[in-house]
Amino acid sequence: METDSSSDVRQAVVLLSGGLDSMVTAGLAREAGFAVNALTIDYNQRHRREIDAARQIAGVLGATRHVVLPLDLRQFGGSALTDDIAVPKGGVGPDIPVTYVPARNLVFLSLTLAWAEAVDASDIFIGVNALDYSGYPDCRPEFIGAFEEIASLATKVGSEGRGFRIHAPLQYLGKADIAREADRLGLDPGMSWSCYDPQPDGRACGLCDSCRLRKAGFADAGLTDPTAYAA
Repeated sequence: METDSSSDVRQAVVLLSGGLDSMVTAGLAREAGFAVNALTIDYNQRHRREIDAARQIAGVLGATRHVVLPLDLRQFGGSALTDDIAVPKGGVGPDIPVTYVPARNLVFLSLTLAWAEAVDASDIFIGVNALDYSGYPDCRPEFIGAFEEIASLATKVGSEGRGFRIHAPLQYLGKADIAREADRLGLDPGMSWSCYDPQPDGRACGLCDSCRLRKAGFADAGLTDPTAYAA
């Protein structure tokens, strides 16, 4: 179901992957009074289950519009999510893992910015997190701040003196805090998908970095994670 897209409603473009963080981010955008234009990038990733999750979340949140944009990053490879590289299952380590997709958030934010300018939206939401994450460089606050500056330099809107605001409301929240926010917003966490290596039977693997962080977050928050895990 789509919400009213009348001109008196502030428009925002939300990068909606289908994961827990992006779901909560979209919920916070809606709570703040924005009309949510949800953008999901189908980059031919291993965990394609999250695209279905994004569709469900966009529907439940009443997104004004939901665009699923194809972008085949398997043509580039270089990541366990886009290449024939095993997803690590040994736990979150100190180094940037092979699940890092080269420049993914830079590419995705650029596409989000393009749509925002097209629909005259000054606000962009992204669910990056600098605490409970796997060390990805494109989740750092420095990157988000720098991109906000680039957004004004690279666009017609920016050249006319109207800038963009990049909202990263989960930037300094731990995974337990994010789980609590989902609960507070009344969002069913079962709609979201986090696993990097879905199993043939449809369950989450339970051992990849993303599964481990999610499970620990819900446990620390004292909340039930409805995800079915293989391990």
